[in-house]
Amino acid sequence: MAGVAGEVTPDGPTADPTEIHVVTVAYNPGDELAQFTTSLASATSAAYRLTIVDNGDDPGVVDEVAEAHGAEVVRPGANLGYGTGANLGARGGREPWLVVANNDLVWEPGALDELIAAGRRNPRAGALGPTVLNTDGTVYASARALPSLVVGTGHAVLAPLWPGNPFTARYQQRSGLGAAEDKVVGWLSGSCLLLRREAFEEVGGFDEGYFMFFEDTDLGDRLGRAGWENVYVPSAAVVHDQGATWRERPAPMVRAHHASAERYLRGRYDAWWQAPVRGALAAGLRARAALLTRGR
Repeated sequence: MAGVAGEVTPDGPTADPTEIHVVTVAYNPGDELAQFTTSLASATSAAYRLTIVDNGDDPGVVDEVAEAHGAEVVRPGANLGYGTGANLGARGGREPWLVVANNDLVWEPGALDELIAAGRRNPRAGALGPTVLNTDGTVYASARALPSLVVGTGHAVLAPLWPGNPFTARYQQRSGLGAAEDKVVGWLSGSCLLLRREAFEEVGGFDEGYFMFFEDTDLGDRLGRAGWENVYVPSAAVVHDQGATWRERPAPMVRAHHASAERYLRGRYDAWWQAPVRGALAAGLRARAALLTRGR
């Protein structure tokens, strides 16, 4: 693996001769960061550079893992959120392939090699995502359709009471999960993304107006509008503990999720004559967040 452990400035590290740059954003991590970096080494046979963006205030674990695995560390001095942190970690790199991944996931052997191979056979793929497995072995709906007004509203209203409703099924595209071939979708989970750097930089990276949630939906949308594809690669797999952060702080996470959803939808229905739609969406999302967090 290329790269030297140590802290670098937010302006970005020196260019590296490898083809793959892996960026993960950490916030006071535990053992999961070491598990992430250890499994990453078995995910690809190629050389890569690893950058850890440390958004937290306790450097101990990050420094220990960086030293053990030859990673670079970027410390912005504040919690910038996921997308902004990822942009910072990616800045200044020249590798054609950029990986942005949560550090609470474990790579299956060869998974990154599978994603790279899919990127090479899909030259218009701006983003590629693997099968994301929950810790119980079930498949998480990581490859989804863009949330249209009708489908998004149906999913938001019915999913808490009727998880198998047709709007949720269409939005989550579960019929395509576990397929044998690559599939073009609306957007991919930001928990694990392989990005073609050319495409990522063309659209300006993640929208830094999102602190957390929906930055991946927005990125997939903007890549598609720019003529790139979001490609689900079922032959690659990672295991992700989707609920860890939600279990620790359920109410704040629910509120943040709904606030980001509102921001995303306001941006997609921004014409003056769509003001009533924006108002209805905002009211509905705020009411749903209040309902889900009642008593918490």
